[in-house]
Amino acid sequence: MVSSSAKELFILGLTRQGKTFRPSDWAERLAGVMSPFRPGGPQPGSHLGYSPWCVPTSIGNVKCVIVHTDLREHDVMAWDFCVNFARDNDLQVSETRPEPPARPPA
Repeated sequence: MVSSSAKELFILGLTRQGKTFRPSDWAERLAGVMSPFRPGGPQPGSHLGYSPWCVPTSIGNVKCVIVHTDLREHDVMAWDFCVNFARDNDLQVSETRPEPPARPPA
């Protein structure tokens, strides 16, 4: 699913059919679950911030999570959790930063 040369995996909040994935806070939830997986391992209070290896963001108006491949090297089960989340929910995945969707003319 991910090439060995890729450095990041973009999980988009769009299904393969182009529908918006719900709930609307899915990206923050996924990144929150992954917060202990970070360089140096979990630290006191690390659950209060996102891991640099799994960051929620938006591209245009589409929520997404950027998962860095360093996560796979640190903990393959955590990596598999993210990849399987995308697969199980039929989400679009990209190894390169997707272009924001075009906005309809006003």
